[in-house]
Amino acid sequence: MKKIGIIGAGNMGSGIAQKIAQEGLDVVLVDTEEDFVQRGLENIKNTLDEAIQRKILTPEQAEEVQSRISGTTDLESVKDADIVIEVIFEDLEVKTELFKKLDSLCDEKTILASNTSSLSIAELADSVNRKDRFIGLHFFYHPAKNRLVEIIPIDTTSEEALNIAGTFSKVIGKTAIDVADYPGFAVNRFFVPWLNEATRLLGEGVADIPTIDQTAKKVFDIGMGPFELMNATGIPIAYHSTMSLERELGDFYAPSSCLKDQFESGEIWNLEGEASSVEAKEVEERLLGVVFAVACNLVEEGVATMEDTDRGAMIGLRWGHGPFEMMNIHGIKDSEAIVIKFVEMNPGLSMPDNLDQQAASGENWKLSIVDLKVKDGMARIIFNRPEAMNAINEELMRQLDIQITKANADPEVKAIVLEGAGKAFMAGADINYFIEKIDAGRVDDIVEFTKYGHSVLRKIDESEKLVIAKLDGLALGGGLEIALTADTIVATPKATMAFPETGIGIYPGLGGTQRTPRYLGKEMAKYLILTGKMLDGETAYSIGLVEYLASPRGIDRTIQAIVGSGVAMTKAKKGQPSVPEGFQEIIKLMEDSNIQNLFTGPEGKDGLAAKISKTISFKAPKAIELANKLIDEGSQTSLEEGLKMELDNLTEIFPTKDAYEGLSSVVQRRRPTFTGE
Repeated sequence: MKKIGIIGAGNMGSGIAQKIAQEGLDVVLVDTEEDFVQRGLENIKNTLDEAIQRKILTPEQAEEVQSRISGTTDLESVKDADIVIEVIFEDLEVKTELFKKLDSLCDEKTILASNTSSLSIAELADSVNRKDRFIGLHFFYHPAKNRLVEIIPIDTTSEEALNIAGTFSKVIGKTAIDVADYPGFAVNRFFVPWLNEATRLLGEGVADIPTIDQTAKKVFDIGMGPFELMNATGIPIAYHSTMSLERELGDFYAPSSCLKDQFESGEIWNLEGEASSVEAKEVEERLLGVVFAVACNLVEEGVATMEDTDRGAMIGLRWGHGPFEMMNIHGIKDSEAIVIKFVEMNPGLSMPDNLDQQAASGENWKLSIVDLKVKDGMARIIFNRPEAMNAINEELMRQLDIQITKANADPEVKAIVLEGAGKAFMAGADINYFIEKIDAGRVDDIVEFTKYGHSVLRKIDESEKLVIAKLDGLALGGGLEIALTADTIVATPKATMAFPETGIGIYPGLGGTQRTPRYLGKEMAKYLILTGKMLDGETAYSIGLVEYLASPRGIDRTIQAIVGSGVAMTKAKKGQPSVPEGFQEIIKLMEDSNIQNLFTGPEGKDGLAAKISKTISFKAPKAIELANKLIDEGSQTSLEEGLKMELDNLTEIFPTKDAYEGLSSVVQRRRPTFTGE
């Protein structure tokens, strides 16, 4: 992929163009009039200026993004694009006419995609001859910031086109969910009725706007209630979306008279007033009822999986939990009762059989967060919890155990690839788990959980299959420790690796203090673990932490080539690497004869030693002490004994005040203050 075409320079089109350019691809932004094009380019500049003010981008980076975007009214400018995405207004006739032109104009290789939120992808595809290279790519507002994209193939979409769409989504930093071509797709199917139900509650006099918004924010763990959200995104969008769903799915989805009146008035909702707790229970049950019922129905119809439906809510809508996770939290029996009551009030909505069956079983929904896909002798184990950056919790580790055991036992599997969905391979452990256990005085649970994690990682370490870790995003803490159990790591320059533990009051406890020195040498391991230094893919490759470096668009080909050859550069074979000249001084400073100077503070305030010493001084003293000790003592014994020492010291680090302070600071998004206690 080298060039992407965007047709439509409005808020969505310009936002999509900006995001693509930010990720290093060239974009052509096309509209029918020069004024529209310039307005779109100005929108991009304004958003980038905001990013500069918030220190997300430097002025130089923003300028580089803008240099990748060209604007024009000439449709022919996209004829050689790899993908062309239509982002014009929701009119079937206008869209089909556009696709007819693009079909005759564009190269055979070009994939045509629509960003429609309400029209049938198959119906749009009827306008072109390249039905095998036609797909839906539904982005969410604001597309430069919102990570979700729905990928909607149709029966004629080729596997190649689907794979390219998936790779494209990954390259531009999006988390994709797979959705069938069905009215409302997945997210809008339950989100639009949720908005509509809020207006019904208002119209029926059940509660006022402040009460409905406040209840919704509490129940769904969101920043804006439905009325505040409609004011922000536009009441016409909500109204037309309900009209579209009604047209395709029936009367239940019709806009309420309250929403219709507000739309026709041209005014926004009046949010003033104080919330009341009196009507909150009915508001809660009806808002949950509509989401639970519609989510179950869409899964039953095969529109999306439970997991992708939940991800759509959490990533696309920024809800605290997805519908199925919320049903598990409320209890499956109570959730069924809420839906039965709601369906009785709304005869146009059917009671989902899958919910009845699940409630009859008495068990919660089983949600997969570690997937196993086997094809052509290669098993892909995918950490699929992107809404939490694939953070390790008990359930993820349990499912990893199941999937690695299956892959190891499958005689058809020659190689295993570990990878993460979304922007991260794995961003360490779930911090809330540690805090909850410390609060409950149950540090022993942390030890047992980590001990179990060690046993799972040994199954990767000792696998007879070739195990490859694919890093094209964040691999922090426990995520990097899991990657180190693989035989070889393939990374992109955009990958980011680090051991941040000592900066949050603990030390790497899943083998980081033991495997890292065995692969990089004791001195380099100390540098990475004691300072928490962030490494990009290229730097990690240069010091030998990564065996292969590939482009974001070429990483899968690199992995396939390794698997196909049956020969890989592995950590076990290569030995400790030589390092670039810039790291040689670091290694010298981390040697046994010099390292105490870094702990006490070297003479003078300048130079590399002073810089490293200052960095270490901001870390938790006890964590630094134990990490240093574990690396030293582990280098004198076997891996098995070293891992045992790492486990044994958990009861010393987690009860400390610094551990609680550091872990809490992550959740509270502040800098920790360590006291050495």
